[in-house]
Amino acid sequence: MRQNKKPKKALSYKKRTGKAAPAKKPVRDFTKDIHRVLDRAGSRGVTVKYLQEMAGVRRHEQQAFLLKLVELVDKGEISQKRERFYKDSRPATAEGVVVKIAETFGFVHPDEAAEDVFIPGRFLMGALPGDRVRITVKKGRGDLLEGEVLKILEEADYTFTGLFKVENGWPVIYPDSQMKGPVQIDRRSSGDAKDGDKVSARIIRRGQRHFDHRAAVTAVFGPADLASVCCEAILADNGIVKEFPAAVLEEAEKIEAKGISDKELRDRLDLRGEIIFTIDGADTKDIDDAISLSVSEKGGWYLGVHIADVSHYVRAGSPLDDEAFRRGTSVYYADKVIPMLPKALSNGICSLNPQEDRLAFSCLMELDEKGALIDFEFRKTVIRSRLKGVYSEINAIFDGSADEQIHKKYYGLEPTLLEMRRLAQTLRQEASARGSLELESTEAKFLIGEDGKIRDIVARKSGESEGMIEQFMLKANEAAARFGLSRELPFLFRVHEDPSAEKLELLSEVLTALGMDTSDIKPGVQPTQLQKILREVKGTDRQALVNVQLLRSMAKAKYSDENIGHFGLVLKEYSHFTSPIRRYPDLAIHRVMTESLKGMSAADAKRRYAKFMADAAVQSSQTEQTAMNTERRCEDCYKAEYMTAFIGEEFEGIVSGIIEKGIFVELPNTVEGMIRVTDLPGVCEYDGKLEMRDTMSGKSWRIGDSIRIQVAKTDVSSGDVDFLPAKEG
Repeated sequence: MRQNKKPKKALSYKKRTGKAAPAKKPVRDFTKDIHRVLDRAGSRGVTVKYLQEMAGVRRHEQQAFLLKLVELVDKGEISQKRERFYKDSRPATAEGVVVKIAETFGFVHPDEAAEDVFIPGRFLMGALPGDRVRITVKKGRGDLLEGEVLKILEEADYTFTGLFKVENGWPVIYPDSQMKGPVQIDRRSSGDAKDGDKVSARIIRRGQRHFDHRAAVTAVFGPADLASVCCEAILADNGIVKEFPAAVLEEAEKIEAKGISDKELRDRLDLRGEIIFTIDGADTKDIDDAISLSVSEKGGWYLGVHIADVSHYVRAGSPLDDEAFRRGTSVYYADKVIPMLPKALSNGICSLNPQEDRLAFSCLMELDEKGALIDFEFRKTVIRSRLKGVYSEINAIFDGSADEQIHKKYYGLEPTLLEMRRLAQTLRQEASARGSLELESTEAKFLIGEDGKIRDIVARKSGESEGMIEQFMLKANEAAARFGLSRELPFLFRVHEDPSAEKLELLSEVLTALGMDTSDIKPGVQPTQLQKILREVKGTDRQALVNVQLLRSMAKAKYSDENIGHFGLVLKEYSHFTSPIRRYPDLAIHRVMTESLKGMSAADAKRRYAKFMADAAVQSSQTEQTAMNTERRCEDCYKAEYMTAFIGEEFEGIVSGIIEKGIFVELPNTVEGMIRVTDLPGVCEYDGKLEMRDTMSGKSWRIGDSIRIQVAKTDVSSGDVDFLPAKEG
C-alpha cells in the first residue's frame, strides 16, 4: 500500500539565500499627507482618488490609507460630503441629537450648547428626530447657527403616524408631521391598512434622504375622514397614552377605597363650617379649587382659595407620582379629557365634590380695599363644599337673567357671590393699574354626538364669573411664589420673559405702518406701554390686527426653578399652585411647601428637592407644549369634519392672519381656513407686515377686515379647511 509522504517544510529566507531577512517596511502614517492635500484644495474639496494620487499612496498602502481617512473623519478633523473630502478648518464640528425636522429643514441640539443648530434639508443625510449625529456648525443669517450632518452616529427607533395611500399599486404613507413623505411601505408590512386609513408606522430601513426610507405599518386607527380616528393617531404621535399602568390604577383605587381617616384630620384646620363652594363649567368632574370670602374690619377682604391636597395622596417616588411626572398635565380636546391622574383620584377622592369632606391645601389671604395682598397663610385643611357652582348660572345672577330655579340653588350664597364680584372688579382694576396685558381670545365649544361625530361648534367667550375665579387664582398663585421665595425653598415658578428685540422690531414696523407712535416699542418696553396701545385701538377696525401682532411679539410662558417674573401679568413673583389635579408643577410645589410647613429647613429642602425642581421645570414645560399642540391639532380635525357638510356654502368671516401663501379667515364659530393667494382675484402680493394687496385693482386685505368666503375643501386628516372668495353678485 502506498504511503502518503509528509509535506516538506518551506525553507526560510536565510536558508534559501544565506542572508538575514530584510526588515519589514513600516506602514506610513498618512495624516500629514491628507491634511497637506486638503489644505491646498480649500473649499473645493477632493475625491478619494485625487487624494490618493496627491498623497503618493502605493498599491500595498491603500488599505492603511483608507483606514486613516475614516479615522480622521470620525475624529472630526476632516469632513466628507457625498464623494468629496474637506479640511475642517472651515466650520467647527459638534455632536448632538436631531430634535426636529420639517419638509425643508431640521434642527440639531448640540451636547454642549444652549442654541439649536439649523440644518437645511439637503444637508440632513436623511437624519430623523432622536438620531445622534455629528454636524458642522457655523454662523448663519443673523444670530442663527447653521450646519450640516456629517455622519449619523446612532439611529433612533423612529415611529410616526400618517395617511395610508395606495399609489400606482404601491403602498405609501404621508406623515402627519416632521417628514412630508410619501414614505414607501414594504408590501408585506402594510398589515390590514386600507387606502385612506390613518396609521402609525416605524422606519425599518434607512436611506440617504427622507424619501428613500422604508417603513412598516404598526397600527391601523381607521378611516382618516373621521376626526375621532385622527385624534387617536395624534395622541399616539405625541406619546400621549389614555390608559394607566396597572400598578398606578391599583394604587389610586386603594387610596379612594380607604377614604379619609380620623388620623388624617387630626392636625388640619377644620373649615367644614365655613361658606366654601366651587365654581366650574357644568361638565367639570375634576374640581381642584374652591373659594370663600368675607369682608375684613379694615374695609378689605379675607379671601380663601382652597385647593385639593393632591400631594397628600400622590407621594414622591410612588407609581402614581412617576406616571404624573411623565404625563405632566391633563390633555383636553373637543369633549374629552386624558387626565394626569386616574379617575379614582381626579374625579374621586381628590375632587372637591359638593357635600363631601375633602382634604385641602388652603391659601388664606388678607387683601386691602384696593385688592393688594397684605398678608397670607398656607394651611392644611379639611373642607366641605356647599355646592358646585356653574359659570353660566352665576353669570345669569350677575346680569339679572337668572330664573327662579337658579336663585333657589344659590339661596343664601348670593350675597357672598355679589361681594366676590365686587372684589374681582377691584382686582381687575389693580391689575390694569400695574399694566397687566388684556389680550383677547375666543375658545370653541364642541358638541359631539353619540356616534363620535361633531354636531356643532360654538364660540365660547369667558363671562364675568370665569374672570372672577381667574382673578382669585392669580392671587393665590402670587402668594405661593412669595411663600417659596421668603423661605428660600427650591421652587417652580411660572415665568414669562420680556419680548425679544427681533419680535419688538417687527411689531414696531407693523404699528408704524398703521400710523401709530412706536417710540416706546424697543427692548426694555414696559407692559404699561403695550397696554396703552391696546386701549388706543379698542373698538376700532385696527383692534384685531394689533391684538394679533402683540400676541405674536410675546415670549411663551414656561416653568423654571429660577424666578425671573412674569412680563404679561406684571408680577415679580408668580407660580402655579391652584391645579394639582391637572398640572404637575402645582403638585410639585405643594410637596415642598408641605415639608416646609412641617419644619424642614431651607438647606434640607434644597438638598432634597433642588434637582427635582429643575427636572420638573423642564418636563412640565415640554409636556405643556405637547399637550397644547395635541389639543390644537385634534380640534382642527373636528373643525374640518364639521365644515365638510358646508362645502359650497358661503359665510361671513374676519381676516385672522396673512402669509405669503394666502390669507386666513376665521368664522364666528372659530373655524379658520385659508384662501390661497392663487385663488384671490387679480395679482396679489403680501407686503411682509400687515397687508395683502391686489396690484391690479388696489384692493387690499388686513387682519380684522370682514370678508365673505365660500367653503371649498376640507381635509379631516390634516385639519385643513380651504376657502375661496365668495362669488360676487
